[in-house]
Amino acid sequence: MKARAAVTGVCSNGCLIALKLAAGIVTGSVGIISDAVHSLMDLIASMIALASVRKSDAPADASHRYGHEKLEDLAAGAQALLLLLGAAFIAVEAIRRLIDGGAVQRIGIGMIVAGVAAAVNLVVSAYLRRVGRATGSAALGANGADLRTDAVVSIGVLVALALVRLTGAEWIDPAVGLIVAAAISATGVRILNDATRRLADEALPPEELAALQEVVDRFISPEVVGVHDLRARHVGSNHQVDLHMQFADGTTLRRAHHLSHQLQDAIGERLPGTTVLIHLEPEDRVRPDRFAEEHPAPTNA
Repeated sequence: MKARAAVTGVCSNGCLIALKLAAGIVTGSVGIISDAVHSLMDLIASMIALASVRKSDAPADASHRYGHEKLEDLAAGAQALLLLLGAAFIAVEAIRRLIDGGAVQRIGIGMIVAGVAAAVNLVVSAYLRRVGRATGSAALGANGADLRTDAVVSIGVLVALALVRLTGAEWIDPAVGLIVAAAISATGVRILNDATRRLADEALPPEELAALQEVVDRFISPEVVGVHDLRARHVGSNHQVDLHMQFADGTTLRRAHHLSHQLQDAIGERLPGTTVLIHLEPEDRVRPDRFAEEHPAPTNA
C-alpha cells in the first residue's frame, strides 16, 4: 500500500513538472516557473519517499538489528530541506523580476495549466495523506503535505494570472512568487521540525501515552503488583515501548512470562505497530530511583 502510494506521487509530479515548465516557457510567468520548481522539488521528495518506504519495510538484518524504520524520518527531513532549497530559488527569481521587470504572455494558457495542476495535486495529496495516516508513514505524510502546498501554490498562481489579465499590473506575478516561497518555507520548516523530533526519540503524544497507561493499569492485580519505568517512542511509522513489570512472591517464571505476553498483545491491539519489551522483576526488588532516595551519597563534612 505504501509503495503504491509513493509511486502515485512520483508519476503525478513527473507529469505536472513537464506541463508547468512548458507553460512557464510559453508565458514567461514567474509564478508558473516557481510552481514548476516546487513540483520538481516534490518529485525528488516523492522519489525519496518511495525509496524510504520500501527500505523501511525491510526486515531487520545483521547490520540493522532494530530494523530500518527510522529511514522514513530521515526521508521526511530530506524532503523538508529540498522544500527550503526550492523556496530560496523562487524568492531569488521573484526579486530579480521585480527589479528588472518583464511581461507575462498568453495568460489564458497559464491559467488553464495552474487550474489543472491544483486539481490533480489536491486529489493525489488527499490520497497520500490518507495512506500515510493509515500506515503511520512519516515519509508519505510529508509527501502529501508537499503536494497540498503545491496545490495551494497553483491556486495562488491562477489567481495572480487572473489579476494580471484584469489589471495589467505585471508586478503581481513576481509578488505571488515571493508569497509562494514563504508558504513553501513554512511547510519545510514544519516537516523538518517533526522529523527532527522523531529522530531524537521524542515521547509519544499525550493521548497515546494515556491509552498506553490505561492498558497497563488494567493488568495490576494480586499477581502483577507494579509496573514502572514505562517508556515509549516513535520509530519511523511504528512505536517502541519498554517497561518493568513486578510480580508477587511465589509467581512462577512460566506464569510471569505468560502475563507479560498478554500485556504485550493488549498494547499491540490498542496501539498497532508497537514493539514491546518487558523486564520481569520480583516484588521485593528496590527500584533504582527509590534506592537513590533511601541511600543518599555521603557528603564531605
